[in-house]
Amino acid sequence: MSDIGISSACYYPLLTEKAFRRVCETGAKTAEIFFNAESELKPDFLAELNRIRDFYGVKIASIHPFSSFMESNHLFSLYERRFWDTLELYRRFFEAAQTLGAPVFVVHGIKKISKSPDELYFERYRILMDEAKKFGVTFAQENVVLHRGESPDYLLKMKDALGEDFRVVFDLKQARRAQVDIFPALQKLAGLVCHIHVSDGSQARDCLPPGEGSFDFARLFRVMAACAYRGDYIIELYSDGYASEKQITDSLAFLKEKQTAALADCSFNEKQKN
Repeated sequence: MSDIGISSACYYPLLTEKAFRRVCETGAKTAEIFFNAESELKPDFLAELNRIRDFYGVKIASIHPFSSFMESNHLFSLYERRFWDTLELYRRFFEAAQTLGAPVFVVHGIKKISKSPDELYFERYRILMDEAKKFGVTFAQENVVLHRGESPDYLLKMKDALGEDFRVVFDLKQARRAQVDIFPALQKLAGLVCHIHVSDGSQARDCLPPGEGSFDFARLFRVMAACAYRGDYIIELYSDGYASEKQITDSLAFLKEKQTAALADCSFNEKQKN
């Protein structure tokens, strides 16, 4: 069964190691590490994260780079030399993911306003995807608003260009911001989604702690079970999206309850069909 976890990003600007420990103290057994400084890629720092991971018995499902904001300009611009220089940084990220046992690397990719053609984007993306694979890591495109990857149809175009190894990180709040209909998008991307960032939403706010908005999480778990989804669900909020850390712990409990009930319902329906 897919695990439900928490991103250290929820506790920003707390130092990354302290944020990770805070994740572990909620009782979550799965986490995402959001790096916030280049020094956090050093061996001693990664060893400290692994000590925390092992002490609490937590799985690190994914890592998110601090450099997402510059990917469009540094990795996918028309200035090729900048790509090769930045690739060295990303190799260090991939090595960090390998050290932490994190199978998924989250990438924002190219912005919609970039002048780079799709062919250049796909060429560079493939190089990064292949480099990540050398470290046993999946380089996965997130559906970030104002980026080309916000569109499910564009993600399918990427899959056609990049082949069977192409994977997607689907973020619910990003889909809301891009005005993408979430459930049709997930069904369209079935088989490509390897990781999901979860949050709730309402008419007034597009990012709330799960259980505090109107999003149908039971349906989410049923839809993804029907798609044979095997990735994890990671709560990823912004620090201004909640007032108390208890809301994060409550969200974790809420999602686990919804997931258990939804999967039991799926199992019952399958038995009824047979």
